[in-house]
Amino acid sequence: MTDKELAEIRRRFKPEKTNINAVHGCCVDTAGEIFSTFEIPLMSLEDEQREWLLKLMKKPVTGAVGRNLMTIDFTPEMVSEGAEHKLLSDVRDCELQNEEIMKQFYEKIISCYSCDTMYLILTAYDVYDVPSFSKNEEELEDSREVFRYFVCAVCPLKVTKTGLGFATGSSRFLTVGNEVSVAQPEIGFMFPAFDERSTNIYNALFYTKSISENHAAEVEALFGTQAQMPPAEQKETFRTLISSAAPESCSLEFVQSVNHMISDIITEHKESHDPEPLVLDKNDVRRVLTTCGAGETEMADFDEKYAAGFGEDTAIAPQNIVDQKNLELKNSYVSIKVDPQFGFMVNTRIIDGVKYVMVRADEGVQVNGVSIRFDGEAPESTAAEAGQTVSFGNLENTAETTAASSEPAETP
Repeated sequence: MTDKELAEIRRRFKPEKTNINAVHGCCVDTAGEIFSTFEIPLMSLEDEQREWLLKLMKKPVTGAVGRNLMTIDFTPEMVSEGAEHKLLSDVRDCELQNEEIMKQFYEKIISCYSCDTMYLILTAYDVYDVPSFSKNEEELEDSREVFRYFVCAVCPLKVTKTGLGFATGSSRFLTVGNEVSVAQPEIGFMFPAFDERSTNIYNALFYTKSISENHAAEVEALFGTQAQMPPAEQKETFRTLISSAAPESCSLEFVQSVNHMISDIITEHKESHDPEPLVLDKNDVRRVLTTCGAGETEMADFDEKYAAGFGEDTAIAPQNIVDQKNLELKNSYVSIKVDPQFGFMVNTRIIDGVKYVMVRADEGVQVNGVSIRFDGEAPESTAAEAGQTVSFGNLENTAETTAASSEPAETP
């Protein structure tokens, strides 16, 4: 699914646009037992509650493909003979109304999902008359496609702590807490996929709240396939690949060059408005590393290392392996963050046998928000013109000196 198609489905969860009549589900205790099932008509809720519930159900289609949204592929054999695909199809076809099918579906989730608290399994069914558009992008009255799908969200139940409250109306103190609230979904999915603005029973979309987890057990149980490597693990694997492919030693310049080149690829893809998600395959990664200076010796066993790390034919999302917002250099006791466009102001140097990272300080330096002066600094106007240099000693120059994640605080 493209970003545009995801946005089109997300709009279905606005109260004025949705065809969802009710949210179905069950409540599961800490022992993994269902102790209640329910069907909540949306029209029975107050406006605020209806909007809040629809936002919960929208979560499984919220995010970026390759980050917290994972495309699930079904083979033709899985579609025609697979028990997992049949159950998903049965849930959709019964429109969440068949008690036996829904019980089987809930039990499938419970068998693979682990949670320290009670949780809800929520499902919603929608019928979307997909509008047609003219060449001028004007919506036409006729609809040639009816997209029938359901979403599922698994939400932990959180108990609020007991504390002291104040009733403003009666001006008195009272004890509050021990109330159960529904947390944001930890996992969820949509079936089938909405590809080329049409039904695609060969795909589903899986959601995970944390990019550090791919919920392999849940993916295998629900879809009968292996989960993709989580983005956080992709980043760590790419770090190792950079280090092993570095020419002679992994220099600051080499790592910066790799980061800049992949960032440029991401930027070019955004500016092209290509609807398809951007991915890099093995040959793309090889091209980046060799262009940035990796030699024949370092790249001799690249194919084997890539296959061992990512998988022979696995493509990766570049947003998962570089950070376009931060360049971070750190060791065990110092961390320096620099805007990547000012990376040229950072360099490494060995002085009298001691390793240093040198950072030009043109615009003054603050410590805990307080502007400081350098020893022997000229008057302010002169110092601003001349520039200053901040250095941190004994900082190892490794592959860890630059960012390799779309999360601002993490680097390769």
